[in-house]
Amino acid sequence: MFTKICFCLIFYLLASEIHPQSFNIRNFGAVGNGVVLNTKTIQGAIDSCAGSGGGTVYVPAGIFLTGTLELRSNINLCLENGAELKGSPDMTDYKKYQSPHASEISHYGVLFASNGENISITGQGTINGNEEAFFEWDKAKSIEWGGTKFTRQKEKFRESSGIGDGPVVPKERPRQMIIFSGCKNVMVRDVKIEKSPFWTLHFADCDGVSVNGIKIWNNLLTPNSDGIDMTSCSNVTISDCDIRAGDDALVVVGYAYHYELPGYNDLRHPSENICITNCNLQSRSSGIRIGFIDQNSVRNIHISNVNITNSNRGIGIFTRGEGSVENVTISQVTIETRLHTGDWWGNGEPIHISTVPGEKDVKPGRIKGLTFRDITCTSENGILIYGCNETPIEDVSFENLKLKITGSKLNSVAGGNIDLRGALGDKQLFESDLSAFGVSDVKNISLNNVTIDWKDADKEFFKYALHIEDFIGVKLSGITITPLSNDKPVMFFENGSLLQTDMKKSGFGKKNVK
Repeated sequence: MFTKICFCLIFYLLASEIHPQSFNIRNFGAVGNGVVLNTKTIQGAIDSCAGSGGGTVYVPAGIFLTGTLELRSNINLCLENGAELKGSPDMTDYKKYQSPHASEISHYGVLFASNGENISITGQGTINGNEEAFFEWDKAKSIEWGGTKFTRQKEKFRESSGIGDGPVVPKERPRQMIIFSGCKNVMVRDVKIEKSPFWTLHFADCDGVSVNGIKIWNNLLTPNSDGIDMTSCSNVTISDCDIRAGDDALVVVGYAYHYELPGYNDLRHPSENICITNCNLQSRSSGIRIGFIDQNSVRNIHISNVNITNSNRGIGIFTRGEGSVENVTISQVTIETRLHTGDWWGNGEPIHISTVPGEKDVKPGRIKGLTFRDITCTSENGILIYGCNETPIEDVSFENLKLKITGSKLNSVAGGNIDLRGALGDKQLFESDLSAFGVSDVKNISLNNVTIDWKDADKEFFKYALHIEDFIGVKLSGITITPLSNDKPVMFFENGSLLQTDMKKSGFGKKNVK
């Protein structure tokens, strides 16, 4: 008898470890008919779970309408197959907050956690932001920041009949749909997150983040519907995700004042040690954006085995504030970009790297140590590397790059321009001759085994296949350009020193080069 009791006790203890306590939201009164508002009942389940030391808050099959829910430490929010948390269409159901650097009141989205740890969202269910309620779907948003007066097409820049590529006009809407602010040991796995009216999944000042196997499917017409944003985060892994976002699909930035949230740590540490792999991305802005108006550095970013398709920009790396971007490795990536109508940032570049002032009396941070390896690009615009005199872009290498420039049906309304928005001053969108691969203000750049096919490029806009100016230290080897014309240069170098190349003189031009 004693042996039997001991065996039962051991079995119970083991079972408790394998199956931690679970709190079914239906047991707290939640109704999954898509009509009843369940904010209080679901929050009750979360609070009871946290009060009992943690465990699983279980969402069964059904559509559970909700306002803002606060996740707490030691909780796994698990959505079973067929379960859906759906954001309320009523703004008053979302919790208000005051950002330290904004005068207006904002509203959280569906889920937030502040200064917690050991928090996860898992399962085969769905979190739906109910985007339908927060946009004017029959109106296209006009271009604001940067204007169009310096563009080649002036007021007809990116003009379209009807909505075109969007973006549509937002109404009052909740902010980030899911926020983890100041949290440690966070995991989001397997769930589908869709129809976000603003940024979808935001990690702010977090340490130890794992995102795996999720789908983010937003409407590509919606502005600001980023996929995953990481601001001042460390030790992050994102893998095996499918992200389709109206704005940037994946974002890594250092501290930026306008992203602050309650609970955000003002220590201003960098975003660092971030790995992104095995993802499919679509975006109306950048598939992957690194840096912007940051006040701290971004470093040690490694990206591999990624497809970026049906996008406006492929990979964008920027400094506009004093924060730097350093040590970025990008490999085994396929990029397909095209021109778009409407107020999207970028203009079809597969790769865009720029360092320009974005704040008054602030020298832009440096971009240094970028490695691109085994990259295939098909695009309607060229690769752009655009530094500035006071902060040249340093130590950039391309190895095994295939770049194909195709024609565009939107050249008449969008072709022949550069988009540097976020720059200081009003000349941010402007007319320019283009190159399939254009570089300015760099120090130490190498191109090895690079193929450029630009035979389908519109020669009204494209002047060179490869153009490098204002440089110190250029190394070229194994460059193949199709077609290679003998009667005029397809590569041109000017205002630089330390040029090393194995190219023949045919198709090669230079001016003020030592």
